[in-house]
Amino acid sequence: MSKTFDVIVAGIGGMGSAACYQLAKRGVRVLGLEKFEIGHAMGSSHGLTRILRLAYFEGEAYVPLVQRARELWIETGKLTGEPLFFEVGALDIAHEGSGIVEKALEASQAHGLEHELLDRDAIEARYPFTLDRNHVGLYQPQSGFVASERAILAHTALALHHGAEIHGCEAMLGWEPTAGGGVRVTTDQGSYEAGRLILSPGAWIGELVPTLKPSTEVVLQTLGWFAPARPSLFDLSHFPVFTLEADEGHFYGFPLWQHPGFKLGSPHYGGEAYDPDTPSRDPSPRHREQLRACLAKHIPGANGDLLGLKACMYTMTPDEHFIIDTLPGHEQVIVASPCSGHGYKFASAIGEALAELATTGSSRFDLGMFGLSRFS
Repeated sequence: MSKTFDVIVAGIGGMGSAACYQLAKRGVRVLGLEKFEIGHAMGSSHGLTRILRLAYFEGEAYVPLVQRARELWIETGKLTGEPLFFEVGALDIAHEGSGIVEKALEASQAHGLEHELLDRDAIEARYPFTLDRNHVGLYQPQSGFVASERAILAHTALALHHGAEIHGCEAMLGWEPTAGGGVRVTTDQGSYEAGRLILSPGAWIGELVPTLKPSTEVVLQTLGWFAPARPSLFDLSHFPVFTLEADEGHFYGFPLWQHPGFKLGSPHYGGEAYDPDTPSRDPSPRHREQLRACLAKHIPGANGDLLGLKACMYTMTPDEHFIIDTLPGHEQVIVASPCSGHGYKFASAIGEALAELATTGSSRFDLGMFGLSRFS
């Protein structure tokens, strides 16, 4: 006999762990399944930190969702006794006219966000950047970063506290609808039934929902940590998270935190197609060169010895917006993946939205832009 739950969540990364917590605290009988250990480094959420920007140049429609996510990161940190959100400010730097700073400014104005528009000279006077003549920036003081690995463990701990059942190191092999309108999930260790299934497996979504494979592409990204010549310049007390659009690519970085190295992410649009079932996670040599080129030209004070490289995966849609929707023909199955390389910051709020969808059939947020119908 299959063990029965109200909701099964497949994939306990950023989204899945938050969904498990939000469901469990509502009194839902929830099972979380993760093919690796909880808090692993095989997916898209490791590397210590993820940026949280409020002035969202990817689309101002995201702003209410990230505002709620920020509230929940703060709330969850207080519940667990370890802060998850660090308000260090965020700075988007781009060439004037490229649209990045202009769209971030539009989002700030549309939602009344505190912000400051800076020219190149003002940025260089305040922070250790060496920029192009036509670089401009938008500073957002209420933004910062989320402790990504810590947050997954926090959500999992809270889910367990509220009665959830979480299985690490148990791979989901497939699912099928049941006669009663629910689902049966098969793993490498058994089978389970539930009224609802939330699929949040990141790069493995195409394996569990083959119809989504044409609309998703898994790419490799690289994170690097470098020894700064003057660590005090990059201290989180006065150095913000940032995005930097330059001729060398579109990079992102962080102040020093929990690691002696300055963290810089490889170009967002420089991903290399990747098979998520590759057993190793070797960083890209090309990305390593791109990181060095960015540091040498734009952040020379951080261009010291390499302290570490890690690879992670982005799972991209053609329009780079998320997928959050019920599966056509199987309304008991909710898909919450992929997030196109910019989703982690929203995970706390998306977990809440998934819990609402699974229990009431609707969310407080308008999730229409994330619907599957746009790929039809």
